[in-house]
Amino acid sequence: MKLGVVILAAGQGTRMRSSLPKVLHRLANRPLLRHVVDTSSELNPAQMIVVYGHGGDAVQQAFSTHDGLTWVEQNQQLGTGHAVHQAIPALTDVDQVLVLYGDVPLIQSATLSSLIQAASQTDLALLTVNLDNPTGYGRIVRDAQGTVKRIVEQKDASIEELRISEINTGFLVATKTKLTDWLSRLDNDNAQKEYYLTDIVELAVADGVEVKVAQPSVPTEVMGVNDRCQLAQLERYYQLKQAEELMRTGVALIDPSRFDLRGELITGQDVEIDINVIIEGRVELGDGVRIGANSVIRNSIIANEVQILENCVIEDATIGAESIIGPFSRLRPGVRLAGKNKVGNFVEIKKSDIDTGSKINHLSYVGDSLMGKNVNVGAGAITCNYDGANKFQTVIGDNVFVGSDSQLIAPVKIDAGATIGAGSTITSDAPADTLTLSRSKQFSVKGWKRPVKKIKT
Repeated sequence: MKLGVVILAAGQGTRMRSSLPKVLHRLANRPLLRHVVDTSSELNPAQMIVVYGHGGDAVQQAFSTHDGLTWVEQNQQLGTGHAVHQAIPALTDVDQVLVLYGDVPLIQSATLSSLIQAASQTDLALLTVNLDNPTGYGRIVRDAQGTVKRIVEQKDASIEELRISEINTGFLVATKTKLTDWLSRLDNDNAQKEYYLTDIVELAVADGVEVKVAQPSVPTEVMGVNDRCQLAQLERYYQLKQAEELMRTGVALIDPSRFDLRGELITGQDVEIDINVIIEGRVELGDGVRIGANSVIRNSIIANEVQILENCVIEDATIGAESIIGPFSRLRPGVRLAGKNKVGNFVEIKKSDIDTGSKINHLSYVGDSLMGKNVNVGAGAITCNYDGANKFQTVIGDNVFVGSDSQLIAPVKIDAGATIGAGSTITSDAPADTLTLSRSKQFSVKGWKRPVKKIKT
């Protein structure tokens, strides 16, 4: 049977206290709706419809045409039944309809597959869960034989019905023909004056349809986000789950409760990660990599036996084997370290290719540079690559020694084996195997006295 997915994402999310549409708030650095879309894609549906409303333009702009989404606007928020009804005309050539929610990001494809399987035996299947505290949720009302008869919302429930612990998650699968008919028969005779999607259950039962049920592996899968507290709770759950999966593959996390993975992490053996490390985008870590506390790594490849010391920021960089980075180092996009390099404290490197064994140990900036093997850059040295309008390249040959507090004014070339004297400003190419320096003449002023403050009378 061909599956169509309808994702409801029209809510304003007033309790978020934000101008950003609720479904664009981020979990693990991805919009809530992105999680739902990605999970839906794993089911290989024939169509995916997103019903949008509040902040619709922003919601659509967060996705690309490659996501294969059809967008349907709900001009008035008149309930979940009304929202699904808006999507029906856009569903073409599908047999089953799966209804999901853009603010419920942790639903798993395996759970949805079991729901779809349950629906293959009938015209309607619901995803339910049993909660110790079901307050606020619609209750699943069954008869004495355990057959689902209807769903009653919290505000419409009797005292006896409020004692029911099995609740409706909102997720359902129905045949398109039956769903279309049931939606057309909904009314808004309830406390909220809305068209409840849940009312189709009673209509289905009246039509003699047996309502099947599936349940998630854990209740957290169906937790929605209504405010920032709930978002933070789901973030911590999600991160701890990822941390546990990494540890099962052999990664040593010093404290899994203080680790954030906001993307994809590929690791070798014997990787160790200290506290408060954030991984974003796609990151590869080779065997024996050590990452110190409070470091952030984005979209980077880090080879075997690299040590990232504390408080480093690394983005779009490639670090060769046996290098040592930090503490307090920043590698900006376009950095390639060939291996056995040392990048020390308070060093920033940007868009530079640095060959094997070269060291930049202290308080230096290297940008737009090609650096050879076994170069030693002294403390406070910088490549001056920007003239206020254009950027230029500095080329440094093998075995160069750059003295402390030197400025290399690009475009400039420092040939192999050259030594740049400390405190020099280099504006022309420096020849190989030669000492090059530029300093003003030192002199002392006899009889000079340091100024002193005048005493007020």
